[in-house]
Amino acid sequence: MKTLENIFAAKLLNVKAIKLQPTNPFTWASGWKSPFYCDNRKTLSYPDLRSFVKIELVRLIMENFPEAEAVAGVATGAIAQGALVADALNLPFVYVRSKPKDHGLENLIEGELKPGMKVVVVEDLISTGGSSLKAVEAIRKNGCEVVGMVASYTYGFDVAKKAFDEADVKLITLTNYEAVVAEALNTGYIQSSDVDLLHSWRKDPANWGI
Repeated sequence: MKTLENIFAAKLLNVKAIKLQPTNPFTWASGWKSPFYCDNRKTLSYPDLRSFVKIELVRLIMENFPEAEAVAGVATGAIAQGALVADALNLPFVYVRSKPKDHGLENLIEGELKPGMKVVVVEDLISTGGSSLKAVEAIRKNGCEVVGMVASYTYGFDVAKKAFDEADVKLITLTNYEAVVAEALNTGYIQSSDVDLLHSWRKDPANWGI
């Protein structure tokens, strides 16, 4: 019987929201070379898949963070998903910018959070965790409590695990690197000879391919 992680991984691969190119790596915005690329925003273009993501993120929140009083999406990738989730839960919604606006009220958080609110953060994917945890910091500085974070996907990098532990943030995801590689291998998207290369990349992504 397939787990949620495997089911969702297969769905992401099916709509090409995740691409694996072991012999023709991508270049991330950080400058890292990567045989792996994930763009969960593509799920928004498929109504059935969009609903699946919404329902499953809502379920994760209800099971793990039932005390949440508001939902915060991390800009820009998780704004739409966060809003859908907040609507389904009938909770207030805000989103957190990567940096304050350079005009007007110079907001970092768009929307209204009342001091003391218990907030669950919605993210689309976790790589190093840096931008996600900046959003957590902004919410905490706003006088609110972050009860946890849910995300569609995580690469599972050691640096991210350490950062979330140090920030004392519980992270729950719909799927992960292991499930995606397993499904990609199962469907013939990649060959068994590609798996070692993918694993070597994940162990040291900053220096891989240099």
